Amino acid sequence: MGYTYRRYIRSEAGAFGCVKCKTHLAALEHLESHAFQGQTGRALLFSNVVNYNLSKAEDRGMTTGVHTVADLQCRRCKLQLGWKYLFAQKYKEGKYILEKARITKVDNGLSKRRMEMSSSNGTSNSDEQDSEDE
Repeated sequence: MGYTYRRYIRSEAGAFGCVKCKTHLAALEHLESHAFQGQTGRALLFSNVVNYNLSKAEDRGMTTGVHTVADLQCRRCKLQLGWKYLFAQKYKEGKYILEKARITKVDNGLSKRRMEMSSSNGTSNSDEQDSEDE
Protein backbone atom coordinates (compact mmCIF):
# COMPACT_ATOMS: atom_id res chain seq x y z
CA MET A 1 0.00 0.00 0.00
CA GLY A 2 1.49 3.31 -1.07
CA TYR A 3 1.45 6.80 0.33
CA THR A 4 -1.97 8.45 0.45
CA TYR A 5 -2.30 12.12 -0.29
CA ARG A 6 -4.61 14.30 1.75
CA ARG A 7 -7.04 16.60 -0.02
CA TYR A 8 -7.05 20.31 0.70
CA ILE A 9 -10.44 22.04 0.72
CA ARG A 10 -10.54 25.45 -0.89
CA SER A 11 -13.84 27.11 -0.12
CA GLU A 12 -14.96 30.70 0.26
CA ALA A 13 -17.52 29.59 2.86
CA GLY A 14 -14.97 27.80 5.04
CA ALA A 15 -14.00 24.30 5.99
CA PHE A 16 -14.02 21.94 8.95
CA GLY A 17 -11.01 19.91 10.01
CA CYS A 18 -9.87 17.41 12.60
CA VAL A 19 -9.63 19.03 16.04
CA LYS A 20 -6.35 17.22 16.75
CA CYS A 21 -4.30 17.67 13.55
CA LYS A 22 -6.37 20.21 11.52
CA THR A 23 -6.55 17.93 8.44
CA HIS A 24 -9.34 19.22 6.20
CA LEU A 25 -12.51 17.10 6.28
CA ALA A 26 -15.53 18.93 4.88
CA ALA A 27 -16.52 22.18 3.21
CA LEU A 28 -19.24 24.29 4.79
CA GLU A 29 -21.29 24.00 1.59
CA HIS A 30 -21.67 20.26 2.25
CA LEU A 31 -23.23 20.76 5.68
CA GLU A 32 -26.81 19.49 5.55
CA SER A 33 -28.02 19.53 9.16
CA HIS A 34 -27.11 20.57 12.71
CA ALA A 35 -29.86 18.43 14.24
CA PHE A 36 -27.94 15.24 15.05
CA GLN A 37 -26.67 13.64 18.20
CA GLY A 38 -23.31 11.84 18.25
CA GLN A 39 -21.54 9.74 20.85
CA THR A 40 -19.85 12.82 22.37
CA GLY A 41 -22.75 15.27 22.03
CA ARG A 42 -24.01 17.37 19.11
CA ALA A 43 -23.07 16.30 15.59
CA LEU A 44 -23.36 17.58 12.02
CA LEU A 45 -24.62 15.78 8.91
CA PHE A 46 -22.51 16.28 5.75
CA SER A 47 -23.10 15.15 2.19
CA ASN A 48 -19.37 14.88 1.45
CA VAL A 49 -16.24 14.32 3.56
CA VAL A 50 -12.59 13.78 2.53
CA ASN A 51 -9.38 12.60 4.21
CA TYR A 52 -10.80 9.76 6.25
CA ASN A 53 -10.54 6.01 6.73
CA LEU A 54 -13.57 3.80 7.25
CA SER A 55 -13.87 0.90 9.67
CA LYS A 56 -15.83 -2.26 8.89
CA ALA A 57 -19.58 -1.89 8.58
CA GLU A 58 -21.69 -2.76 11.60
CA ASP A 59 -25.33 -2.56 12.64
CA ARG A 60 -25.77 0.02 15.36
CA GLY A 61 -28.87 0.84 17.41
CA MET A 62 -29.59 4.57 17.37
CA THR A 63 -32.51 6.73 18.47
CA THR A 64 -34.12 6.44 15.03
CA GLY A 65 -33.63 2.67 14.76
CA VAL A 66 -30.93 0.22 13.75
CA HIS A 67 -28.66 1.48 10.96
CA THR A 68 -25.65 0.00 9.17
CA VAL A 69 -22.75 2.39 9.68
CA ALA A 70 -18.96 2.49 9.42
CA ASP A 71 -16.87 4.61 11.77
CA LEU A 72 -14.78 7.44 10.29
CA GLN A 73 -11.22 8.10 11.40
CA CYS A 74 -8.99 11.01 10.46
CA ARG A 75 -6.61 9.77 7.79
CA ARG A 76 -3.66 11.57 9.40
CA CYS A 77 -3.98 11.15 13.20
CA LYS A 78 -6.56 8.30 13.37
CA LEU A 79 -8.92 10.22 15.71
CA GLN A 80 -12.46 8.82 15.52
CA LEU A 81 -14.57 11.61 14.01
CA GLY A 82 -18.02 10.11 13.52
CA TRP A 83 -19.54 7.65 11.08
CA LYS A 84 -20.91 7.12 7.57
CA TYR A 85 -24.44 5.84 7.05
CA LEU A 86 -24.31 2.83 4.71
CA PHE A 87 -27.88 1.59 5.15
CA ALA A 88 -30.38 3.81 6.92
CA GLN A 89 -33.33 6.07 6.22
CA LYS A 90 -33.01 7.12 2.58
CA TYR A 91 -32.08 10.76 3.27
CA LYS A 92 -29.15 9.60 5.46
CA GLU A 93 -27.68 6.89 3.23
CA GLY A 94 -24.20 7.69 1.96
CA LYS A 95 -23.92 10.73 4.24
CA TYR A 96 -21.55 11.44 7.10
CA ILE A 97 -21.88 12.39 10.75
CA LEU A 98 -19.02 14.44 12.19
CA GLU A 99 -19.08 15.05 15.92
CA LYS A 100 -18.75 18.73 16.87
CA ALA A 101 -16.34 17.87 19.69
CA ARG A 102 -13.98 16.24 17.15
CA ILE A 103 -13.93 18.93 14.45
CA THR A 104 -12.99 22.59 14.23
CA LYS A 105 -13.17 25.39 11.69
CA VAL A 106 -9.89 25.48 9.79
CA ASP A 107 -8.20 28.19 7.76
CA ASN A 108 -9.31 27.44 4.25
CA GLY A 109 -6.05 28.87 2.97
CA LEU A 110 -7.65 31.51 0.82
CA SER A 111 -7.26 34.98 2.22
CA LYS A 112 -9.20 37.73 0.46
CA ARG A 113 -6.00 38.92 -1.20
CA ARG A 114 -5.17 35.45 -2.56
CA MET A 115 -8.74 35.01 -3.79
CA GLU A 116 -8.60 38.34 -5.62
CA MET A 117 -5.27 37.41 -7.19
CA SER A 118 -6.43 33.99 -8.34
CA SER A 119 -9.74 35.30 -9.70
CA SER A 120 -7.90 37.99 -11.68
CA ASN A 121 -5.65 35.24 -13.11
CA GLY A 122 -8.70 33.22 -14.16
CA THR A 123 -7.94 30.44 -11.66
CA SER A 124 -10.83 28.58 -10.09
CA ASN A 125 -11.16 28.79 -6.28
CA SER A 126 -13.47 25.86 -5.71
CA ASP A 127 -12.68 22.19 -5.97
CA GLU A 128 -15.39 19.58 -6.19
CA GLN A 129 -14.44 17.13 -3.46
CA ASP A 130 -15.07 13.44 -3.84
CA SER A 131 -15.13 11.09 -0.93
CA GLU A 132 -12.40 8.51 -0.93
CA ASP A 133 -13.52 5.31 0.73
CA GLU A 134 -10.89 2.75 1.50
